[in-house]
Amino acid sequence: MKQRSHTMSSPISPLRNAEAWLFDLDNTLYPAAIDLFAQIDVRMRGYIARFLGLDLDEAYALQKKYFDQYGTSMRGLMDLHGLDPAPFLDHVHDIDVSVLDPAPLLERALAALPGRKLVFTNASVAHARRVLDRLGVDHHFSDIFDIVAAEFRPKPEPEIYRQLIEQHVIDPQRTVMVEDMARNLLPAAALGMTTVWVRTGSDWGAIGAEAGHIHHTVDDLVPWLADVVEGRV
Repeated sequence: MKQRSHTMSSPISPLRNAEAWLFDLDNTLYPAAIDLFAQIDVRMRGYIARFLGLDLDEAYALQKKYFDQYGTSMRGLMDLHGLDPAPFLDHVHDIDVSVLDPAPLLERALAALPGRKLVFTNASVAHARRVLDRLGVDHHFSDIFDIVAAEFRPKPEPEIYRQLIEQHVIDPQRTVMVEDMARNLLPAAALGMTTVWVRTGSDWGAIGAEAGHIHHTVDDLVPWLADVVEGRV
C-alpha cells in the first residue's frame, strides 16, 4: 500500500493513541469505485429539474455549481431558491445500497481500533444508518453527526466542526479526522485535529489537497487502519 505523510503542528503519534475518530461516510468507509453516489447524483439531478423547471442538463450544471460554491448542492438550493431540505434528503437518499458488500475486514479493523468513533457526514442519519448496516459496522460508531445536526450547514464550514466538538465533548488535539474530500480537512487541521485524506482519484476529492493541512494520505483505508492498530503509523 502506498502512503504519504505530511507533518504539520504535532500530529498524534502513534495514531492508536487517539481518543476520538471522526469518519466521513461516502467514499471513505467504502471504496469510491463502488460509485454509490452515482445513484444519489441521478436522483438529485431529477429533483432539481422538477423543482426549478429545468431540463436535466441545466439541472446537472446547477447541481455541480452549487456543490462547488456551497459545499452541497442542497445548501445552494436552500439559500437561493428556498428549498425545503427534508423531502429533498428523503428523495436523493432513496437508493439501492445492496451494491455495497458487507465489509468484514473493515469491521475487524474498527473493532481493533482504540478510541471513540463517530461518523461526520454531509448526508443524513437515515442514509448513514443504511450504509453502515449494509457494511456491518454500525455498532462501532457512538453517534452520527449529519447535515441535520449541523443545521444544514455542510463541511467545510468551520462552525459545524466547533459545534461537533462541543456537542460530543471532543478534544481536537486527541482526535483524528478521516475524509475523502481534502478541503473538508482544512477546518479540522485548524482546530488541531490530525487529518487523514483517503485519496480516491477524483478531481472533486483532490480540491485543496495542496494546502498543507493533511497529515496522512492513504489509498486504501482498511490496511492503513491495521497499520494504525499495530502502531506502525
